[in-house]
Amino acid sequence: MGATGGRGRLLRRGWLPVCAAVLLAGCASMPSSGEVRKVGDGQRADADSQVRVFGIAPHDGENTSQIVSGFLEATTSGETDFSTAKKYLTKEMAARWDPTAQITVFSSGRQSPDADSISRKEGYATVSLSGTKAAVVDTKHAYLPDQGEFRTSFHLVKQNNEWRIDGLRDGLVLSEPDFQRLYHSVNMYYFAKLGPDEHPDGSTVETLVADPVYLRNQTDPLVSTVSALLGGPTDWLSPAVTSAAPSGIRLYDKTPDHGVTLDDSQRLRVRLDHSADRMGGQRCARLAAQLFATVQAQASAKLASADVERADGSLACSLPSGQAQTYGPENRVGSATRQYYIGSDGQRQHPLLELGQVNNSGSRVTGPFGDNKADLDSVAVRRDEQVAAGVRNNGRELVVGSLVYDEPLGDPVIRSNATTAKDGLSAPSWDGFDDLWVADRDPKAPKLLVLPDGRGPAVEASVEGLEGRVESLRVASDGVRIALVVEQDKVMRLLLGRIVRGGTLKHPQFSVTGLRMLTPPGENVTSVSWAGASRLVLLDRESGGAQRIEYMSTDGSTSTALQGVSEAASVAASEDQTKPLLASYNGSVYRLGPDNNWKQVTPKGGSPVYPG
Repeated sequence: MGATGGRGRLLRRGWLPVCAAVLLAGCASMPSSGEVRKVGDGQRADADSQVRVFGIAPHDGENTSQIVSGFLEATTSGETDFSTAKKYLTKEMAARWDPTAQITVFSSGRQSPDADSISRKEGYATVSLSGTKAAVVDTKHAYLPDQGEFRTSFHLVKQNNEWRIDGLRDGLVLSEPDFQRLYHSVNMYYFAKLGPDEHPDGSTVETLVADPVYLRNQTDPLVSTVSALLGGPTDWLSPAVTSAAPSGIRLYDKTPDHGVTLDDSQRLRVRLDHSADRMGGQRCARLAAQLFATVQAQASAKLASADVERADGSLACSLPSGQAQTYGPENRVGSATRQYYIGSDGQRQHPLLELGQVNNSGSRVTGPFGDNKADLDSVAVRRDEQVAAGVRNNGRELVVGSLVYDEPLGDPVIRSNATTAKDGLSAPSWDGFDDLWVADRDPKAPKLLVLPDGRGPAVEASVEGLEGRVESLRVASDGVRIALVVEQDKVMRLLLGRIVRGGTLKHPQFSVTGLRMLTPPGENVTSVSWAGASRLVLLDRESGGAQRIEYMSTDGSTSTALQGVSEAASVAASEDQTKPLLASYNGSVYRLGPDNNWKQVTPKGGSPVYPG
């Protein structure tokens, strides 16, 4: 079976002269035909990503519609200072207009003069823009899906017998294809707020969390990347993370490199303004770790170090790659040397099996989970691969046991009062701090539960703003983000939440806040797994359509579908994107090879998982 990307094709269209009638669907920066779809990660063709568009300055005698159309088209050029676009504005408006304030992304739209407010005889006019928006990008560069109607207007005035725009909203208005051509997604990295888990035994535990943003393409992307990192996390992630960068700090931009260099030896040097003059010690090292992780995520070669410099060029601190990796997100993911699934004899699923990196034959794990009497419904393997947790007895019991020693299972750590498996305990999930998460789907008392250190007693986690019942979940290794499949009005929706940790080590408290919907209305999600620092893989089905395996970014901005396995039962991936994708289908488990072909593993089984 082959696997190919199917949803993420960027639509291109020819560039037309400014239209006499300004129609977003047929001229300026909008596609002339075809269906607009989201662009998948890495799915853009090289030719598309290298398209360069040059803005055209206004011509003498252009009418109001042509001026607005020309302005919109000029904002889609490769100019980062918008110098051509500003020629369509009055001098006063050009000085005030802030193109970086916000981006409104259109899925479709129509622009036309508002006849009721046009009065050319008096030298004033208004041109309105209306249509359907897909998303907005805020001042922190965060992509926010926001479907609905949108309307804005441009006020024009005649100066020296030529129309110019003297009133418009700050920000940009772009079609989806133009947005994907002009902007790229970048992961910023900030430190997780871990509450009592931050100092479990007197030492300090720290880990970095990915925060995806969209930055405009530039010749030297490092400057914009570092500037965005220094500006702090997005509003959604901010309550759950911290930054080592002092408030208000900026790059030292009085040199041609604007304060950021990456030399041939892969040494990253970041020179900051006077806000960093007193920075040193652990805070400086933490900032260097953030810089290292953020730049390394974009670099093709491995960085050697990250140096933080003061305004006078003196060295504040230097963090070599070996030390930087101890802060990195991968330190909580685990090595994931094996994959796991539950074996089946055709009647019921029983023991836990493990797969090596190459061999497509599963073998029983060591310990009680490898026994037929394990009678597993679902399982989660701790990230160190020493311990597993399993749901059994038709979803009524959660047990925890060793994968190293042949010792019997103890008493269940959680029991559900549900009478059927579908109303019982969900598949469990371990975060990177050995806390075990599970949902009890008992209709009489549904709840989200956490077992600190996987031992208990269980703590109920509140879920702010939850409408519906949690059907399944996957916790990120950073312990800050959680993906929830929630039943709402008989539809399975995918939501992303922030985990807030409080209390004490003896009496920990957990809550999930900031729920954000990732799937559009009408899509049913049946399985989800983390597949990268800011990426999920899921099984979903559009209303009336076929089921598909789909990668989705955690901000909801991109999605890419795979072909090759239809009507799968579940899907599993690792946050380490070098590991193969797993799927269960028709009583067997399949692994996606480097050649993009699915290979069946033996013996039969289902419910494949990676540690986590």
